[in-house]
Amino acid sequence: MGNNKFVIYQVLPRLFGNDSVECVPGGDIRTNGVGKFADFNALTLRKIKDKGVTHIWYTGIIEHASKTEYPGLPATHPAIVKGNAGSPYAIRDYYDVSADLALNVEDRMREFEDLVARTHRNGLKVIIDFVPNHVSRQYVSDAKPAGVEDLGANDDQTKAFSPYNNFYYIPGTKLAGNFDMIAGAAHPYEELPAKVTGNDCFNQYPSVNDWFETVKLNYGIDYMNGRTRAFSPIPDTWFKMLDILRFWAGKGVDGFRCDMAEMVPVEFWNWAISRIKDEFKDVIFIAEVYNPSLYNSYIKVGGFDYLYDKVGLYDTLRDVVSHGRAASDISYCWQSLGDIQEHMLNFLENHDEQRVASDFFAKDPFRAVPALAVSALMNVNPFMIYFGQEFGERGMDAEGYSGRDGRTTIFDYWSVDTVRRWRNGGSYDGRALTARETELSGIYSAVMHIALNERAVTKGRFFDVTYANFDNPAYDTNRLYSFVRGIDNEYIFVLANFADHPADAEVVFPQHLFDYFGLRETIAGAVDLMSGEKKYVHISSRNKLRLHVDAFGVRILKIEL
Repeated sequence: MGNNKFVIYQVLPRLFGNDSVECVPGGDIRTNGVGKFADFNALTLRKIKDKGVTHIWYTGIIEHASKTEYPGLPATHPAIVKGNAGSPYAIRDYYDVSADLALNVEDRMREFEDLVARTHRNGLKVIIDFVPNHVSRQYVSDAKPAGVEDLGANDDQTKAFSPYNNFYYIPGTKLAGNFDMIAGAAHPYEELPAKVTGNDCFNQYPSVNDWFETVKLNYGIDYMNGRTRAFSPIPDTWFKMLDILRFWAGKGVDGFRCDMAEMVPVEFWNWAISRIKDEFKDVIFIAEVYNPSLYNSYIKVGGFDYLYDKVGLYDTLRDVVSHGRAASDISYCWQSLGDIQEHMLNFLENHDEQRVASDFFAKDPFRAVPALAVSALMNVNPFMIYFGQEFGERGMDAEGYSGRDGRTTIFDYWSVDTVRRWRNGGSYDGRALTARETELSGIYSAVMHIALNERAVTKGRFFDVTYANFDNPAYDTNRLYSFVRGIDNEYIFVLANFADHPADAEVVFPQHLFDYFGLRETIAGAVDLMSGEKKYVHISSRNKLRLHVDAFGVRILKIEL
């Protein structure tokens, strides 16, 4: 994998470049506007890179269900579209890009190819979504290469399951969804026979709580008969999805974030990832997997480079920040991962989760600064931020379909306030940001640059210091968490304070730490990488290190021995 320590910037192009100030909830593309590929010009990409970013995850690239019509591209039936813009995870054509994002619709693929080349020229790598578990109910490819057959084109729809089918069916039964099947159209949406819905809803009655706008792809598992596997001969869907991965890797895409990867059999991933890497050796695969019992399998058998660390570190940090959970519980996260720690992707936000600054999470984004430092610096694995997170974007708009839920919509045509003001018409001069937004952005940038540029973080070993301080009355393990990263003669000590008050901590360094790193007790110079403050510190198992740390603050000391 090379250097595991990189920083991903997730962004929805549909929203990023949209300068509309007065968006209307539920508005269409003409009312609310839309961002374009072209908004990521050289200046934009340099500004993103300057934050301490190495990879951009462009979300919503591949053509998906939408209520917007273009010449030669009819709108999807409104009953099976979430919002007006549609879900990026209801793919309508795996071989095309979203027409919304193009200045010239007929040249949309060339514009995407130019975006990839432009991103590379500016020193960044490109990640896009691969959505393997489900597609739009009205999937049809009008852009597929010659010789490629559409998904489902040769299915035997009289069979509920066949390894030769691309979809699962409920034969002889019409879809009768428990959602609005008309949604203002001239005629209701019709599907006969009904296909199985994307979230494994194996009946004809999907509801609004199901992924009703999608249908599940068939990888050779007979779910209705004991989940038996029919993998020999290799199912047709495997070949079709491998060709899709090969198509996008051939466009210069550097990585795939694989949506709901755990709903696709690990045997497919083992087969497909190995073949893609034979042809494109540097392409990375990131899996959305939420079941920890599957982690080892999807890494060691499936071949994934990285998995979301959602149910471990993310959930724990969120509870520590918002619900008073003991900071010492962070120790259990790395302890539970064992030798797969370096394969985990850390984050505090993404499109599925509520914004840190929302009323549903921390409210004040500065409360999450200690979580930022822990998540970004704790180990050699990558870290991700979501566009606007670095400015404290709140996600508290009622955009339309999405509603006021603390998330930035992925379904609506909308504009993101802090990002729009940061762009400031493409000038990026900072004049439209508040002082607090600028300060927070500076903190994010400082932490991410430390994550990328300090060898103790990118390659160093990790030692948890908190466990040695449980009996230390001058160290509150409920609100303080600390660790050391080290390599050769370079060491970084991180002390994070999750409390709403300052702390004058006295940190015990156990003898085990000295044995682990092969250190001797000494007095050494140290610099705080956040403030620039320099001081001498006595590194000893017999003397406590005394440090002041602000409320919701972090001290990051670099010590060279």
